[in-house]
Amino acid sequence: MLKPRPFLLLLLLLLGLQLTPLAAVAATQDDPAAESAPDPATQLKAAQKQLDSMKQLVSKATTDTQLSKLRLATDDLVAGMEKLATDLQPEQDKLKAQLDVLGPAPAAGALPETPAVAQQRNALNNSKKQLDDAVKRAQAIKTSAFDLGQQIGDLRRVAFKTQLALNTGSILGIKFWAPVLQPSENDVQRLDQFNAEMKAAWDASWQEEWRYGTLALAVIVWSWGRYFSERFLAWVSIRFLPDGRLRRSFMALVTVVVTVITTSIALNLLYYVFVRVQPLPVMLEDFAEGFNRLGIFCALIAGLGRAALSLNRPSWRLASLDNEVAAGLRYFSPLLAGLAMAFGTVELINNVVSASLATTIFGNGLVAGLIGMVLLAAPLRGQRIRRRLEQQGAHLEKRTLVGGLVHIVTLVCSVVILLSLLIGYIAFARFLTYQLIWVVLVLMAFYFMVLFATDLCAALFSPQTVSGKMLKKTLSFKDRHLEQMAIITTALAKCSLLLLMIVALFNGSFGSTTPGSLMEKIVSILTGEGLQRFNIVPGNLLNAVICLAIGIYILRAVRRWLGSELLPKTISDVGIRASLVTLFSNIGYVLVILITLAALGIQWSNLAWIVSALSVGIGFGLQEIVKNFISGLILLTERPVKVGDMIGIGGVEGDVRRINVRATEIQLSDRSTMIVPNSQLISQNVRNATMGNAQGVVTIALTFPTSIDPEQVRNILLSAYNDYETILETPAPYVRFSQLGPDGIILSVTGYVPSPRMVGATKSELLFNILKLLRAQEVSLSSPQEVVFMKQQATRYQANEEEHSS
Repeated sequence: MLKPRPFLLLLLLLLGLQLTPLAAVAATQDDPAAESAPDPATQLKAAQKQLDSMKQLVSKATTDTQLSKLRLATDDLVAGMEKLATDLQPEQDKLKAQLDVLGPAPAAGALPETPAVAQQRNALNNSKKQLDDAVKRAQAIKTSAFDLGQQIGDLRRVAFKTQLALNTGSILGIKFWAPVLQPSENDVQRLDQFNAEMKAAWDASWQEEWRYGTLALAVIVWSWGRYFSERFLAWVSIRFLPDGRLRRSFMALVTVVVTVITTSIALNLLYYVFVRVQPLPVMLEDFAEGFNRLGIFCALIAGLGRAALSLNRPSWRLASLDNEVAAGLRYFSPLLAGLAMAFGTVELINNVVSASLATTIFGNGLVAGLIGMVLLAAPLRGQRIRRRLEQQGAHLEKRTLVGGLVHIVTLVCSVVILLSLLIGYIAFARFLTYQLIWVVLVLMAFYFMVLFATDLCAALFSPQTVSGKMLKKTLSFKDRHLEQMAIITTALAKCSLLLLMIVALFNGSFGSTTPGSLMEKIVSILTGEGLQRFNIVPGNLLNAVICLAIGIYILRAVRRWLGSELLPKTISDVGIRASLVTLFSNIGYVLVILITLAALGIQWSNLAWIVSALSVGIGFGLQEIVKNFISGLILLTERPVKVGDMIGIGGVEGDVRRINVRATEIQLSDRSTMIVPNSQLISQNVRNATMGNAQGVVTIALTFPTSIDPEQVRNILLSAYNDYETILETPAPYVRFSQLGPDGIILSVTGYVPSPRMVGATKSELLFNILKLLRAQEVSLSSPQEVVFMKQQATRYQANEEEHSS
């Protein structure tokens, strides 16, 4: 049994180390002796100067790193000007209120006001004018900075596309290896400068008396801290979490988080050792910032690999992976993380020192080649192990569809990466390498978080857990209420995580896009601000395809969730459920189309010609389609006919199976389907046999000879109806004397059943029982021969009467 107290102290220590930089920054910000904020005029002057400086730097920028920093600077400037305008708004309102109290200046000929009032009004007007000018200047600087940021983004995209399409020669050529064989003098000088600055920072910060202690602390936090933290959290999951999948998903997520946090703490320790004496130069500061991000990225690779394989706890593994396959893949995630760390550092140094194009291409090609080979070797080794186990007759876990797709995509992308390097498209190979890694990491993280959210919601609202019992006791919930809460919260969590996954994929796919800017783009699309130009470009087309695919996937997933999970547990009427699902689908597809058009960059004013063409088309050939579509919406909202109803129209009777956009499907008694346009169900007379809980009527008419006892036969018929279980007691069955004629006595018996659909089967069973009872009581029906004989006797009697009268 693990003792929690030492592990708890270690966790608190790790969190304290992680929060130390934030606490230092907060202490600096909360210091009362801190310098007060300058006045608006000074802020505007400094902002304008910063904006002009950034414009000059943009015109001189040569690398993507420089443009990326300038883009972040423009975002900060936009936020600062927006904050300044917001801060000046209360002062504007205050001055306006004071001027309203003083009132306007007296008109000519009116009583003059005192000089003090006039002086105060003039002072307030001057102050208000200055504030208005400051707000206008802030808005102008904000607009200029925003436009500059958009221009920087366009420059980065153009440079990125140009770089991807550039063929720089195969990695097997001499030109590729030239930076190693004959390095340029500029690269050597820049690297020497970088080494000199690094050595100076090393000599200034790493004193002999305690350099090894700091290094040892970083290593301890990264290794032992991670190990003991995971053991402590495993003890927490066993001690406090309920049995089931929640423990496994919790530990998988914890493995990733602890790996990333401990790595971040170790990197922060190393960083603050270097900056404790003096600030780092600009070049080393950029290198330290990029190295920190690279280390966290590599830690994420290693953490997700460890969580997916779960070698220490195979029974807690979430993915369907055999132990031998997992053991065979154990070294690939740390190898991939190590290669990304090593060669990513080389790329980082090249970017920091602004190395030549040949050196940069060499580094990119080396990274893409080695990582591409690792990515190719991992699925091949897993497949080889599975094939060997199958030959040995071992029972293997069935590979899921997602796992198979990941396997195929990884193989194909790895082959494309290596082929691109061989034919000379090194920038494209490097881009595809990092994209493949990023997409796999995002999908794995999304998989773990979705499983954890699903298991957590199921555990919170389970009737067997403490939280579920507390909800039942305090809020008087029933088990079905808890089940509904679990379904709804799980759906909300999945939607939120799906949105985060989309943001992460876009952020990784397009390096110039940050999560904040992506969210602004999504909001602008949804609010219509993105529909400003009818300008379809390849980038917009790609965004539209992505929006369409994601929108259709989300719509179908929500439709399945409504139809199979939520509505069956909340609404018992099948027809209402089908109508709600169909109405949701129609509205959802319209919204998906609108969002797709917005992603294309289409402005609604430019769609006037399309609307005009549609109006002409509707006038001629599309009016029936539009009429049926509107009729379908009326059927779904008013519900005079809904799915499951038994209706009759045009002499045909059947069950409504589906109400589509244009027509309604009616299943007939012979199992065939009749397609009826929706407009006919609105404009024609429709008999709805099941509307309003209608009952079925079972009426049987029988012909008896005139020699029978009517009272006896009536009792027999009533007993047959009353003894049959589906016949309702209220209204009670009854027998009527329908006709007395030459054919005999016709008696009809009537009873009611709960549904019109039960009439046919009930009538058949009753006829069997009635004939059996009549035969037991020796009561016979009128046979066809007797009827014919009675008709002949009646004819002869009538003829004799006519002869006698004549």
